[in-house]
Formats: sequence, C-alpha cells, structure tokens
Amino acid sequence: GNLSYDIMALVLEYERRRRFPILLFENVKGHDTPIICNIIAGRRCLAVALQVSEADMSDTFADRLKTFIDPVEISQPPFRDMIWTGADADLSRLPIPIYFPGDAGPYLTAGMLVAKHPDTGVVTEGYHRLQIKGPQTMGCSLHSRRRMFEYFRLYEARGENMPAAICLGLHPIVSMGSLSYPPPEKSKFQAIGGLFGAPMEVAACTTIDLQVPAWSEIVIEGEMMAGEREPEGPFGEFTGYFSARSTQNVFRVKAISQRRDAWFQSIASGRAGDHLTTLGALREVEIRNALRKTIPGVKDVHLPLSGCSSFTAFISLDQTRPGEAKHAISIALGVDHYLKFVVVVDSDVDVFDESDVLWAVATRVQADQDLLTISGSLGAILDPSASEEGLTAKLGIDATRPLGKTFADKLVMDANKMDWARDLADRLSTAMKPR
Repeated sequence: GNLSYDIMALVLEYERRRRFPILLFENVKGHDTPIICNIIAGRRCLAVALQVSEADMSDTFADRLKTFIDPVEISQPPFRDMIWTGADADLSRLPIPIYFPGDAGPYLTAGMLVAKHPDTGVVTEGYHRLQIKGPQTMGCSLHSRRRMFEYFRLYEARGENMPAAICLGLHPIVSMGSLSYPPPEKSKFQAIGGLFGAPMEVAACTTIDLQVPAWSEIVIEGEMMAGEREPEGPFGEFTGYFSARSTQNVFRVKAISQRRDAWFQSIASGRAGDHLTTLGALREVEIRNALRKTIPGVKDVHLPLSGCSSFTAFISLDQTRPGEAKHAISIALGVDHYLKFVVVVDSDVDVFDESDVLWAVATRVQADQDLLTISGSLGAILDPSASEEGLTAKLGIDATRPLGKTFADKLVMDANKMDWARDLADRLSTAMKPR
C-alpha cells in the first residue's frame, strides 16, 4: 500500500458499508514495518478489550473507571529490542501516513503522548496530533487544553523543556483510560490499571526520566520545547472538516526504540470510528452517570458517529413523572459543553439505531411542545458553525410519548419468533458464503 491516502480511503469505504474491521497492511511501500489500523473503530472492539458483551460495555466501563490500581515496572520491555539515538533516531524509519489531501503532511495519529507533572510526578497521557516536520522534529497541538497543556505550561514557566514520550501500538484499554478524567492526584496509568482490573505494566525510557506503557510497539522519546512555536496543520479533524487551529508546540526527538517485529499503529483521522468511538463511549458513561443520579429510569445513552461522537446524544428512559425527559435534556447539556443536540426517547426505542431514533422523532414529537432551545452557550471551538469565541445554540428534542395519556400501540413481533428468524437468517447467510 501507499502511505498517501490508501489507509484512509479503505477505512472510509468500509464505514460506508457500516463495517469496522481491524486492518493490517503488510506490504507498505518503502518500509518493512506493517501498519495496523481500526483497532478501536467499533464498539465491539472495546467490549472485547474489556472482555464483556457489547450490551454490558458501558456499565463495565463506568464501573471500572471508579477503581485505581498502581502500575508495576518491568525491567526488560519488548520495545527496547532496537534503540536508535542521536542522528540515527530518524522519524523516516517509521511508515507514517498522510490521511487526507489537504493535510499539512504526514501525521502520527496513534501517538500517545506521555509526560509527568514537574512537581508531583503524576503521569498523564493522551492523544495529541503530531505533524512530521523533519527527521527529528514534530509539530504538536495540545488541543484539548486539559492536563497535558497545563503540565507543559508549568515546565515552560520555569524555562524548562517538558520531557515526553510518544507511544505507538497500545492495548485498547490504554486508549480508553487515557481519555478518562481521574482526580488531579491520580495518574492515567492508575486509571488504566482500574480498567484492566490488574496493575498496568510500565517501563523506563532510555534517554529521559519517564515511565511508559511496557507493551508499546514503538516509543519515541524527546522533549516539548519551551518557548518554541511554529505553524502546525491544517489537519482533518474529528468534526469532518480541516482545522488549522493549533497550540503550535514543537517536539524534538532524542531516541526511537521498538520491538524487533513492531507493528506501526495508525488511527484513521477525521470522523472515522477509529478516531471517535472511544471518545463517544467515555462521554456516554459520563452523561449516563449524571442522569442516573436524579432520573431512575435511564436505560441507554449513545453519542453516534454522525454527530462526531461529540455533538449529538440519544438518551432512552422510562418516564416516571411528567417533564422528566425535558429535565434529562438539561442535565445532559450540563455534563459536556460539546453537546449541541439531545434527543430523549422511550426505552422501547434503540438509541444505537439512528433509524429507530428518527422514527420516534417523526411519530412522537410536536415541534411547538417538544423542543428546548438555548442560545449563546459554550460549545466546541473546532465546531465550524460555532462563533469565533466557540459559542453555540443547543437543541433538545423530547421524543417520548406523553406520560399518562393514551398513545397508539407500537408494532412488536413475538420475541420467540424473532429468535427463530435470527437463527434462520444466520444459517442461510453461512450457507450462502462463497467457498
């Protein structure tokens, strides 16, 4: 395969077919290292990583996020099989793709940036886009303005570079935990241990004083440079649009180490599932936890890919008192400022099936009674429809049946007959597969 666009084009074609397979590219032009992509693209992948069913994924994720387990250090991590330093630590050794025509260049999208607080030593890690600028230079945007941004600000205030490592090829649980928000005194590694239900294994870097996930395929060590800024981007962002907004940071490489038979992990960019599914799953957990504190009948929450796993939420519940659905809308909008559209449906509607949600909107909504709107609220700065300051309007749709009033009966097939049909369809599709 070609490093320009091939990976992204194939991911997009599978997504058009509503499929999220793990993709392994073994013949990469000009490189011996295979590229693996779409590891965290589908909800099924996240459920398999947590070793539970898809139906239990959100509950398990929410439950385990409450636990913190200290990591353990191992002395001989596989990523130290091969180590390059100095001029040999050259990024051109790695098969780094260009994702979309219009991107500023090749990008590390699955590069998990790891650093620690300069005073407390609490470790954080997260995905931040990294543009390849030269053999040992990358442009970086610390775009979420959260922990990593704050850590770097503290180093820079002292006139110090921030030692940091970029890890590629990680277990999906490491990705899931990296997006969580533990309290300031807890490290992301402790949160990941909680998700695993066992201590996360870490190992020391070779040129900087930092521990990283021991089972990384590839580790790039270096520093985020104090006082240095240079243009970075544009890049195809989660919104499905190009963004040139950037914190314009500069990362300098000191060492590259990898497993002997390393696979290079890529995360498809733009609004691909690989980029967004994990993010959506975490937001679903946070919104559901907030709702369940005051609304007992909440069933499911889904942030669909069509809403960039950020802007749209579907919530299903059993209403126990009038006005509860509208109250759920205001709670959900208060949990995450990225949210713009919230649709609340009854529990007989599947929030993971957009067609089902739209059917409820079509048949259970009266626009003059069931819409809630808010103007000039805090929104996502990368949303192209938001104002320059990132302000946006919000819309809530109450697509539930009116409580305590008679309403038409929904068509429902006998459950045993549906089991029979599912079994028959499975057997027929297996029989029809080409030999």
